Amino acid sequence: MIEYLMNLDTEVFLFLHSGQNAFWDIAMKMASGRLIWAGMYLVMIYAMLRTFGWRTTVVMTLMAIVAVGAADQICASVLRPIFERLRPSNLDNPLSAMVRVVDGYRSGAYGFPSCHAANTFALATVMSMLFFRRRFTFFIIFWALLNCYSRIYLGVHYPGDLMAGIIIGILCGMIFFLVGRLWINYWPGCKIPGAHDHVRKVEFNGGWPIYYRPVDLVIIAGVLTMISILICAASIFV
Repeated sequence: MIEYLMNLDTEVFLFLHSGQNAFWDIAMKMASGRLIWAGMYLVMIYAMLRTFGWRTTVVMTLMAIVAVGAADQICASVLRPIFERLRPSNLDNPLSAMVRVVDGYRSGAYGFPSCHAANTFALATVMSMLFFRRRFTFFIIFWALLNCYSRIYLGVHYPGDLMAGIIIGILCGMIFFLVGRLWINYWPGCKIPGAHDHVRKVEFNGGWPIYYRPVDLVIIAGVLTMISILICAASIFV
């Protein structure tokens, strides 16, 4: 059964890994980076401040950091040394001959579970439970899945690596969100998640009013980052 699942994992990887070109090489390598999303993270903190105030923002920012750190260490320091599953791109893996490596990037030796998947889904879980808005949840899950797919595209993770990382990330996110929720309950002056996300209105030169919530700014920042990645990739590709 395990051999069947590993063979299936390899087949799905090869299917999803196929069809690369120079444009997507650049775009996926950028999307896989951590600093490229820094602007979105800052807007996320701003949205928390505007929605819940500084006390809840401090608690939930700390919980998000701890959730990401816990997910990362469970994957990197606990599980990878146990399973020792070589990445597809690792030269000691016979499959590496079928993997298209981008700019010589092969990452570390072992890839199960995926730290990228665990980290992004830990953050996505904490933030989606905090804001509890459908469109934001759809966006942040799409963002996390994009990060996951970029790892397959770059040839450094199997789909199974990502699935395990996603489960770990979601569990860590849920646990530490609940810890933060308990903390908020006993800290006077904290605003309860989901209860103060009021609609704001903005007008430009007496025009039609635009109604939004602070969390919508996170979506805008994330989409603009994705567009900037595509524009940068196109300019380099040309």
